[in-house]
Amino acid sequence: MVRRRQTKRRRKGSGAAGILWTLLFILLLLPAGAATWLVLAPFGPETETFVELAPGFSTVRMGRQLEESGVVRSQFAFDLVRWWKRGTLKAGEYRFDHPVAVTEVYARISRGDVYTRTVIIPEGASLFEIAARLEQTGFGSRKSFLEGAARQVGLVKDLDPGAASLEGYLFPDTYHFARKFGPAQICAAMVKRFRAVAGQIGLVGLKGNMHRVVTMASLVERETAVDEERPLVAGVFENRLAKKMPLMTDPSVIYGLELDGRWRGAIYQSDLKLDTPYNTYLHTGLPPGPVANPGLRSLKAAMEPAKSDYLYFVAAGANPQGRSLFSSTIEEHARNVADYRHAVKKAGGR
Repeated sequence: MVRRRQTKRRRKGSGAAGILWTLLFILLLLPAGAATWLVLAPFGPETETFVELAPGFSTVRMGRQLEESGVVRSQFAFDLVRWWKRGTLKAGEYRFDHPVAVTEVYARISRGDVYTRTVIIPEGASLFEIAARLEQTGFGSRKSFLEGAARQVGLVKDLDPGAASLEGYLFPDTYHFARKFGPAQICAAMVKRFRAVAGQIGLVGLKGNMHRVVTMASLVERETAVDEERPLVAGVFENRLAKKMPLMTDPSVIYGLELDGRWRGAIYQSDLKLDTPYNTYLHTGLPPGPVANPGLRSLKAAMEPAKSDYLYFVAAGANPQGRSLFSSTIEEHARNVADYRHAVKKAGGR
């Protein structure tokens, strides 16, 4: 009889222990489940929200900033993922526009997936055209960029002590600028790119000739978009300079009109008679400075112009056939001009 009672007591105690372990297991699951929900359940803004994580922010402050901005449900969840992943967080401005898991927020910041705006600056764009593109992309007004760029001419004084502006030194490329970039930062980035390219082709070592090369390259860039013609165009200009003939290049005339606020969108005969320092019909020699921002191939062409006896050309940009027509005599040039006009008429132009 005694043995039976002992057995019953043991079974009763074993059942209580099972219940206790079950309760403990549930209690352990609750925080784990809560943490999983905090980490994996999508959360965040439904509309465009920007968060600035400034350089020098501690990781704790970054988490707090994300919570205060409504990007993560809890700073604790972000800190938990950070502790688990043990990656490096990168400063910058981030854009969020829909709910995501905390793990995705962490992944973007550890990758440095900062928000930028893309601006494509084509070869041959002038300061005026760059300013217009930046305005279209949301980087302030055209006027503010032109004024800001004028104050940054010191960026190139070591390369070109005679530079009157940054014209010629804002290298054409595809740029990804932070949303809050102003003229100073944009100009610095573009000049830095110019320096890198100029260094690659040996132009930086020609400091005494930098102004001349970049000015020549800007004319070449505006006269033709055909790569194999660039050295030939540069050669024509060099031949005319050697003979003290006026360059008679329309892009330079147009630039002078833009500086004076007189450009009407098309060049007229009266414009060719207007006396500006950039009127290469009235003045011999190169214009006072670059008239656009040349790309790599035009810079190379200006450094190594082709040797020829050509003195004239009809620019490819005006020719429906898509190529320039070169000639050594005024008679040949007259025939080329007539051929050009015939091609324009045939193509439906005037």
